[in-house]
Amino acid sequence: MIPKATMKSYDPDDAPALHTAAHAHVRSDPAPRVRALESLLVEKGLLDPEAIEARLEVFRDEMGPKHGARAVARAWADPAFRDRLLADATAAMKELGIESWAIAPLKAVENTAETHNLVVCTLCSCYPRGLLGLQPSWYKKAADRALAVREPRAVLAEFGVALGPEVAVKVWGSTAELRDLILLQRPAGTEDWDEAALAALVTRNSMIGTERDLPTWREG
Repeated sequence: MIPKATMKSYDPDDAPALHTAAHAHVRSDPAPRVRALESLLVEKGLLDPEAIEARLEVFRDEMGPKHGARAVARAWADPAFRDRLLADATAAMKELGIESWAIAPLKAVENTAETHNLVVCTLCSCYPRGLLGLQPSWYKKAADRALAVREPRAVLAEFGVALGPEVAVKVWGSTAELRDLILLQRPAGTEDWDEAALAALVTRNSMIGTERDLPTWREG
């Protein structure tokens, strides 16, 4: 039980710091804990390793950033689809056979030479996993999310996105009611590429705004 004196002196503005202090003893990397828990559950017959692998295959092949990349590539290749994506992203995704509670409702916003978009969830970590896969680790930290709203240019610079003063930055707050996808600019020199090749260029980070200029090659 929390002492009454502590409750009386509680300041909501101190919540992030208090939360960090309370969990300071917990290791930041959850992977070892996950492996230990998985081994224990398998040992006790409560978890089937094949079921885990099957779930991972579904997430890899039927969900995740591949879907978002398909939509971006289609928008680059098909101006009419681009217009429909920007007008009603949820409906446009259905055209590609992509439907999920993790996608809808969805809004697409477009990067241009004069505008760069950044998507962040200011309340928790709302995120269209069905389109983008696992959210980045910084989405799970309240301080990082708040900094992205207050100083987006500084945060983007940390990710290697250096923007001149002529480029406006728009920050979009993704919520449980409306989630966002960035339609980034098509890289130069890809005019003759097919959709599969274009989709291979698109990354999760580019679709949330922490990557802007996509290279036309990627290491295997």
